[in-house]
Amino acid sequence: MKGTCLCGAIEVTASDHAGVGLCHCATCRRWSGGPMFAVHCGSDVRFEGAQPSAYRSSDWAERGFCPACGTHLFYRLLPTGEYMLPAGLFQQQEFRLESQIFIDEKPAFYELSNDTEVLTGQQVFERFASGNG
Repeated sequence: MKGTCLCGAIEVTASDHAGVGLCHCATCRRWSGGPMFAVHCGSDVRFEGAQPSAYRSSDWAERGFCPACGTHLFYRLLPTGEYMLPAGLFQQQEFRLESQIFIDEKPAFYELSNDTEVLTGQQVFERFASGNG
């Protein structure tokens, strides 16, 4: 998969993926203005062109963006180096929504009808801590 930021200063390359996870956590909603449609791409992600800027948003993760246009480029888990990339970066890729996390933080003003796996924040942390996710 190849994508770019809005201004084209940064190109992102990752292996092809079809699945998208949706995060309803308050931080993702504040960052993106809504839920984050994220593609879990593992650690094999390349950025070419300008150097992405990063903001450490928690003890375990950082969020990256283009320093020129502000496009959101990644959410990266620091312990593993795994990237979750916004699906919108990849305009030519076909995706399917597979899961929703932090469903307990989803505001009441929107509903999705997709049939997906749904986890609360506590369930996400339990799965991550146990190494099952």
